[in-house]
Amino acid sequence: IKRAECAKELGVPIIMHDYLTGGFTANTSLAHYCRDHSLLLHIHRAMHAVIDRQKIHGMHFRVLAKALRLSGGDHLHAGTVVGKLEGEREVTLGFVDLMRDNFCEKDRKRGIYFTQDWVSLPGVIPVASGGIHVWHMPALVEIFGDDACLQFGGGTLGHPW
Repeated sequence: IKRAECAKELGVPIIMHDYLTGGFTANTSLAHYCRDHSLLLHIHRAMHAVIDRQKIHGMHFRVLAKALRLSGGDHLHAGTVVGKLEGEREVTLGFVDLMRDNFCEKDRKRGIYFTQDWVSLPGVIPVASGGIHVWHMPALVEIFGDDACLQFGGGTLGHPW
């Protein structure tokens, strides 16, 4: 919270937090602080692969995305389908819908195993990030639509134009 207070004093409009390494209690406290002080909370998911890619003892990212929506946050890195953080298109779209939509119908091929009604719980904007560059824009807009954050960094700067 002290770092968020410092950022607010400096006029920073968005706070970034890693909810997996920071923990859900810290994330929820920070989410409440950000909402109360008109700050956006951008959520990173470092370390997620250690948790969600373990078939024997892991936890699927779908569960982690739902937990984040319950804990609080405005943006969450969701994979890209293209770029270096590729994932299965239908499953990634399932994450995106679970994060964004108020109601999701059961659709096993997209990884939605039961109907989910979020009622009035705020949605989370999916962030496409990781090895993407401007030539991925048409595919990313087709995949995510216009209600997403496309974060270009090293993939653009390192592209061999």
